[in-house]
Amino acid sequence: MIAVFLDRDGVVIKDKNYQYKVADLELIEGASDSIKRLNAAGFLVIIVSNQSGIARGYFTEKDLEEFNSALLSEFKERGAMIDAIYYCPHHPTEAKVKKYMVECDCRKPKPGILLKAAKEHGIELSKSWMIGDKESDVFAGKAAGCRTVLIGRKNALADYSAKDLNEAVDYILRTR
Repeated sequence: MIAVFLDRDGVVIKDKNYQYKVADLELIEGASDSIKRLNAAGFLVIIVSNQSGIARGYFTEKDLEEFNSALLSEFKERGAMIDAIYYCPHHPTEAKVKKYMVECDCRKPKPGILLKAAKEHGIELSKSWMIGDKESDVFAGKAAGCRTVLIGRKNALADYSAKDLNEAVDYILRTR
């Protein structure tokens, strides 16, 4: 299987800092259409996201799971399929919830979250993509062996820089 990994905040939903309330869920314009295009092209679509708000005590994993469920439903209602969501709840230095103060392998820029998804879904990482809006997304994608797209700014490490998810998907579909 080939996947496109997507960061969540700033890529598919508007970044509102430590977002977990369903009432605040707001898709980025065009995100569902971009994901539908990936679905039609046969890619698995997987969200991979750092969620240190859990470690910081801003919200719980249960809160995040409710938010993620609403996110999946929102995309499904628009005909777009997210195959899975993976998140890292840890922070190595700023956790207020002790069990999440961990130097883990799943917090981007480390690749653990992508490697876990690849193992569980049989993903061929060398043919897959990571799309994000931060350098940590690019680093995680590269460390996992994926090709990368950075949204919103230029970065020499990324394979491509795009203004938004739609342009990133255009590039992936042209170069597959």
